[in-house]
Amino acid sequence: MTEQDSRTGHVAVLVNPVSGRGAGRDCGHAAVDRLRARGADVRVYEGSSGDETVALGRRAVAEGPEVLVVAGGDGTVSSVLPPLLESGIPLAVIPAGTGNDLAREHGIPLADAAAAADLSLDGARRRVDTGTITAADGTVRHFVTVLCAGLDSLTNERTNRMTWPTGPARYQVAVYLEWLRLRTFGYRLHPVGASPLEQDGYMLAVGLTRYYGGGVPICPDADPADGLLDVTLVHAVGRFKVLAFDSLIKAGTHVRRPDVTTLRASAITLEAPSGLVAYADGEHAGPLPLTVEAHRESLTLCVPA
Repeated sequence: MTEQDSRTGHVAVLVNPVSGRGAGRDCGHAAVDRLRARGADVRVYEGSSGDETVALGRRAVAEGPEVLVVAGGDGTVSSVLPPLLESGIPLAVIPAGTGNDLAREHGIPLADAAAAADLSLDGARRRVDTGTITAADGTVRHFVTVLCAGLDSLTNERTNRMTWPTGPARYQVAVYLEWLRLRTFGYRLHPVGASPLEQDGYMLAVGLTRYYGGGVPICPDADPADGLLDVTLVHAVGRFKVLAFDSLIKAGTHVRRPDVTTLRASAITLEAPSGLVAYADGEHAGPLPLTVEAHRESLTLCVPA
């Protein structure tokens, strides 16, 4: 029996009710209503926690849908990738997280769950990259947008603890709060096929896509289907100068500066002083050292035609 033969023709909708402080549930239900109104055979998988969402994602894929629709954020998408990538089943995203940077990268509607759901039925199918993060103990996790370690990851930790403001503004407020306790990190990078690099810096990002933090173009030249990681490292430039980088990063022009290092590699090992933690897709990814690898066009994503 072929992979296509094992599919049943239904659309699986996985709802993460805790994404976006409840937005996952609302957006998921709106997507289900739209798909059923269009005559689709819909099966809904909705748990009560993030862990249950992962388990239901495995079940949804195992039941062989034509497409898996995920209502949640970037972290929800990456958490259900392992069985999805093995199956080859296309993914449709209903953006319902804090950042929604995968959807932003690919032009998926951010504020219209019904329109995003339509892509599962008649959107184009695009092959895009995914990434893996391997910890020192061998643990592997997936990601779909950007991994960061430094001021960026500390900001993510603070963002996830905050309840106000909402949306992308929360990330910007967290940036300024972390700036008040800014510290320097001695990074050591080991890219595949290139010489090692040692550099004191404040911010390190490794991107499959351009955006993190709700639309911040930290890796503005990243191509989501080239099989390469775009690395951006902001040097230790001084407390007040790094604050001025905020506007440059928002504009995506920071990579033109001499105090920013950029490189591309299919894989890279990241090292730093003990205690520095990385985040990927806005979720905790563990302490450095970590090895990050891009997997070219490993995911089929439903996008606007």
